[in-house]
Amino acid sequence: MLIQLIKGDITRIEIDCIVNAANSHLVGGGGVDGAIHKAGGPAIMDECDKIRNLNGGCPVGEAVITTGGNLPVKKVIHTVGPIWEGGDYDEAELLKRAYENSMKLAREEGYKSIAFPNISTGIYGYPKEEAAKIAIHTIYKSGRKYSDLEKVVFVCFDYESYTIYESILTDEGLL
Repeated sequence: MLIQLIKGDITRIEIDCIVNAANSHLVGGGGVDGAIHKAGGPAIMDECDKIRNLNGGCPVGEAVITTGGNLPVKKVIHTVGPIWEGGDYDEAELLKRAYENSMKLAREEGYKSIAFPNISTGIYGYPKEEAAKIAIHTIYKSGRKYSDLEKVVFVCFDYESYTIYESILTDEGLL
């Protein structure tokens, strides 16, 4: 599996599917969630509405899939990361599950490439370095399990996150 790191806007990445750091109600919001809904157009929200009406939303650590709408992707995988509450409320395990379930869903749907934002590090307040370590280690371990996924891209919106990922990926020999 090829692992890539990009500093940029996830809504412009041409890939099979991108992951949205969604909220559990799937109603769009700020940060990457708002950017994906805005760039993808109403088709994404229409499918989120259907999922919410059927299942009540998406629990923390789980993932659901919708159309890519106007985005240059086939699908958007919406996952809900944990809100940081100091680390005493299973946040690390929930964040790990968000990444794992996104990979699993992409594989089940037959996709070969996936791009991830920095889940939970924005308004959810997860410490960036700790979240990056969880993301990288989870993807690397899941990549062996889901070997038919050929490419994973970490897309960092800000320079600070990019340098954190770059340092960890380099130290692990993955870049």
